[in-house]
Amino acid sequence: MSATSAIIVGASSMLSKEIARQLSAEGVALALLAHDAESIREFAEELPTPAKVYDFTIEDPQILIPQLEAVWREMTDVRLILVNTGLNSYHPELPWALEQEIIEVDVRGFAAVCNTAFRLFQKQGVGQIAAINSIAGLRGGPSVAFHAAKAFAQNYLEGLSMHAQRLKLPITITDIQLGLLDKAALQRSRLWLSPVDEVARQVVDALLKGKRRVYVTKRWRLVAWLTKLLPEYIYNTRHWKKKKSKEVSSTEQH
Repeated sequence: MSATSAIIVGASSMLSKEIARQLSAEGVALALLAHDAESIREFAEELPTPAKVYDFTIEDPQILIPQLEAVWREMTDVRLILVNTGLNSYHPELPWALEQEIIEVDVRGFAAVCNTAFRLFQKQGVGQIAAINSIAGLRGGPSVAFHAAKAFAQNYLEGLSMHAQRLKLPITITDIQLGLLDKAALQRSRLWLSPVDEVARQVVDALLKGKRRVYVTKRWRLVAWLTKLLPEYIYNTRHWKKKKSKEVSSTEQH
């Protein structure tokens, strides 16, 4: 990637802000889109390159598509659109309202952003679409909608890559497969949990090199490989060990 400017969709998370900081250090001007733009305004003002902040509505494609198009028109020579939006939650009763919310954000919202980004880059003739995804999409899991949504995201990105090749367009599609960092944090695993600046460094390195798919951090490639190989009866047993305490639903949105 040789970008003069980039758009980060979902810029309020710790990881997004660290990626923005490192891209800015590379001389990239930024547009930072978040649910609460005001919360990152001070951060944006501290970056070494120009960084504008915008409110963004990921849940409703009819609103978010014009929002993204308007930001695009305000920027100059956008070469990268990075998508880091996600909602994850687990509740043992699988309430539909929660599943629906995850699908609205992680499937409909994600697809609308990527589709719009591809169309804009197609008109421009060049660009890079990248997404912070997860190895959770390799198999089903207890957070049913989240695992399924990440599988959708992986296949959607692969389809966009194939479409760019058919059209013979220099549009790079980069799938950033994050490890199960939330799980590693809960288990306080020093082996699998890396500092956010190192995670961001590996993400930015993949962006700059135009990678098609990368596991971050690199050691999670082994976990991804094993996950795909495990027979279902072993994979299921590993997920459904009896827990000592009652499950509590939790959500995270970037």
